[in-house]
Formats: sequence, structure tokens, C-alpha cells
Amino acid sequence: MEPILEIIDLRKQFDGTPVLKGVSFSVKPGEIVGYIGPNGAGKSTTVKIILGMLSKDAGEVRLFGQPLDQSDVAYKARIGYVPENAELYDTLTAKEYLLFIGELYGLEETVIMSKTEKMMEALGIREAMNRRLASFSKGMRQKVLIISSLLHDPDILFWDEPLSGLDANSVQIIKELLWKLKQDGKTIFYSSHVMDTVEKLSDRILILNDGAVAADGTFEELKQEADGTLEQLFNTLTGFDQHAALAEDFLLAMKGEAPHDA
Repeated sequence: MEPILEIIDLRKQFDGTPVLKGVSFSVKPGEIVGYIGPNGAGKSTTVKIILGMLSKDAGEVRLFGQPLDQSDVAYKARIGYVPENAELYDTLTAKEYLLFIGELYGLEETVIMSKTEKMMEALGIREAMNRRLASFSKGMRQKVLIISSLLHDPDILFWDEPLSGLDANSVQIIKELLWKLKQDGKTIFYSSHVMDTVEKLSDRILILNDGAVAADGTFEELKQEADGTLEQLFNTLTGFDQHAALAEDFLLAMKGEAPHDA
């Protein structure tokens, strides 16, 4: 099966500092791929290059079987995107915002409104449809972003911290939605710091560390490299084992005391 997404030796630097140092991987249609790594590892940079929001320095990106051509934006109609830190138009109502997004994708107003009402109802925010986004809580804003990424029925989703700000019930809905999207043939490529969710939802897990792929495989395959939970495996592969010591140092600093190794 031809990959829906293929990254080959992708490289990117900012102000002379390498962020992506030859990243390579591929994603098959219908896969749920968890893309995880420490802050600054290059996860968001990778996605922004795929989406055409950043230019690459070197390497190749192939999407839907074709080399990425930033001069041709037609491929973006097949993509749904939820950024980690999105800027919404706060003066718009949720209805106005989703109508705006839907029209960008070429949908008819009647179709957008029908979908919007039903999707907002399913996520428990239908009554806020005519409220300005400035009045929305973080969780409500996240639901609007998720809806906006799915209005046009895309083939592949790029979700960055999709569960951020959601309450426990909403998290369960979105987890179930991910499974149903997969069953519907969608491909999901997402980043999250919630390791338990990544472990349970992902068909494959990609761990990015210091601008390079440190691990790529199913959770069971990755466990062969290190036993334990995904969180423990993540810490082993990224070389971070100072949790207890740093937490203790923080507590001592809070109390005005010197760290133990001072």
C-alpha cells in the first residue's frame, strides 16, 4: 500500500540552529500515528512544513503520492488541522467562524450550517452557537477547532494536542471519534503529551528527539527496546531520568532552601 504521507531526510534550521536533522518516516492510509517528543524536538515544525506553513531546508515531503508543491494549495482541501495554540477570531460567534471556515473549503452555507449544528450538539456546545468566541472557555474553543478541522470531511488529520482543555467526558468522546474516523478510512497524525492516550490509541508511535526519529513502531514493538509504560519508554529513549530530582529541587526552591547537590 502506497504511503499517504512520506518524509525523506527532512531538514530545517532556524537562525543557524538545526531543528530537524534528517527526519524520515512514512504513514499508511488509515493509520493512527502518535508523533511525540520533548518540547523543542521539532514536532510542530514537521507538521507546519507538511501543511506548507514553513519551507524546508532540505529533504522531500510526499503527500497523497505526490511531492509537496507549496505553489499548489489544492491538496490542503483534503487536510484537517488542529494547531496546539490557535488564534481564533474572538469577535465572531461560533456560527460565524465555522461558516467562514466552511466557505474557505468551498462548502455551501446550508451544508455548513447543517453540519455545524449537529456537530456542536454532539459535543455539547450547540446552545453557544451564537455566542462570541471571546466568551468561550478553553475546552469550548478546542471543540470549535476540532469541528472546523472536520467540516470538509478531510482524508488526513493533523491534530496537535487535540485533548487540550477538554473535560473527562469530552476526552472520551474525542477518543471514540478518533477510532470511528479510522474505521471510516481517515488517517490521523497527532501529537500529545498524554502518554496513556498515545499508548492506547496509536497504531504506530513515532518518537522524535533532538530533531531526529528516536523510535518508530507499535507500542509492543517499542517495548522490546525498554520495558514498562510508554512514559517510561519515552524517558529512556529521550535520555530523561531526572524527574524525582528536579521535582525535589523545585520543592526546596519553593521553600527557599538550596538543592541537595548545591
